[in-house]
Amino acid sequence: MMTPTELYALAPFIWLSVGVIVLMLQIAFSRSLNGACWVTNLTLLVALYSMVGHDPAGIQVTPLMRIDALGLMFCAVIICGSVVTSLLARDYLKQRPAENEEFFLLLLLATLGACVLVCATHVASLLLGLELLGVALYGLIAYPEKGERSLEAAIKYLVLSGAASATLLFGFALLYAATGTMDFAILADKLDTIQVNSNPIIVLTAAAFILSGLAFKLSVAPFHMWTPDVYEGAPAPITGFLATVSKGAVFVVLLRWFIDGQLYEFRGIILGLSAVAIASMLVGNLLALRQDNIKRILAYSSIAQFGYLLVVLIACGTLTESIPLAREAASYYLLAYIITTLGATGLLTLLSSESARERDHIGDIVGLFWRRPLLSLGFTVAMLSLAGIPLTAGFIGKFYIFKIGADAELWALMSAVIVGSGLGIFYYLRLVFNMTKNPRQVHALPQQTSLEGRSVLLLLTLLILALGVYPQPLMDYLSAIL
Repeated sequence: MMTPTELYALAPFIWLSVGVIVLMLQIAFSRSLNGACWVTNLTLLVALYSMVGHDPAGIQVTPLMRIDALGLMFCAVIICGSVVTSLLARDYLKQRPAENEEFFLLLLLATLGACVLVCATHVASLLLGLELLGVALYGLIAYPEKGERSLEAAIKYLVLSGAASATLLFGFALLYAATGTMDFAILADKLDTIQVNSNPIIVLTAAAFILSGLAFKLSVAPFHMWTPDVYEGAPAPITGFLATVSKGAVFVVLLRWFIDGQLYEFRGIILGLSAVAIASMLVGNLLALRQDNIKRILAYSSIAQFGYLLVVLIACGTLTESIPLAREAASYYLLAYIITTLGATGLLTLLSSESARERDHIGDIVGLFWRRPLLSLGFTVAMLSLAGIPLTAGFIGKFYIFKIGADAELWALMSAVIVGSGLGIFYYLRLVFNMTKNPRQVHALPQQTSLEGRSVLLLLTLLILALGVYPQPLMDYLSAIL
């Protein structure tokens, strides 16, 4: 029997589950796109409000989940990302008439899965959250139902994600055979035993399978091949959701498992992650240079961005006394990346909401600055942040990466970060340059975007600038809770 304290700690998850049931009933009795959208947003806001007053020290709810400051912070980020996706998706779906109410049902289920992931402290809850998120994403990527590219993208993601999940399960089975536990915290004690350390080959093999499965979800090289096709084929709002909420949740649970289980003590794992990080930074940025589709550019950009984030995990192998700094660096960079990428994909969603086709080619934004200066300004700020230009959130995130990488003396990785960042500036500024071209080349845009969509994009732009100009409050908060 759960105590009242444990039930209160689970309040966000309970409200999300209740919202799913209410939305199912609403769809069953009265189909309404606007109604489904507002039920979804109300559920998300109530779940967000239910996080107020929780103990920042955290509470362990059964062996499966720990509701602590880190988990609650990223649950709040995930829910806010889902609100942004919901608001942007409403006008997008109105241009594609069909039975679209289930889109919001799947969005709530994916949000619930992501929230379970960031609070998971056990393999069972990790897999539950991962599959709940993944199964909902299969359906979300396939919207709208008459889209050929979206169906192809969903099938690719379904097949490859299934293979990655099987790899992940096999890895956890090997790890359980070697240690006899599936709890992240107990895993660290088991790995210190003489029996395991005298024959680490099983642990290293298990870790290789597990990291391969999670690397697919993060789409880091060489597990990235699905990313550009799925990003391009998915609906514009789901491209943003997939790039931010989905990947962010997976990285948080990877951070928990890697640090709580003290996997950084195995030199072989650190070397493998280093190779993956360098490959991701170089492959992602180099392939982005040749793309003319903005979604594909953002896909390759995300591969490079998570290559930068892996530096934080690798540094733990050298700076074992600076684990709190590693958590702080990863959290800040991830927050900056999520806000920035939502802003970038938000523009594509607003443009695609004005017609029945996706406006995601570089030609669709030529001269846009002269027709939609405010939208173009928001997109420009997002591109500058992804490039790591000063006075944006991305610059502070890159500063954290350089700080922890330099402290750990990871000079090869730092060189890859510098080269990758230099390459990234070219294709990010290429997009900005195309928006300032001759306005006569711009396509006619038939209608204005909705007030909600423009407000969301403006808010994201202000957040990017605020975290870049005055990052100290967030830095202090992260330092206090981590």
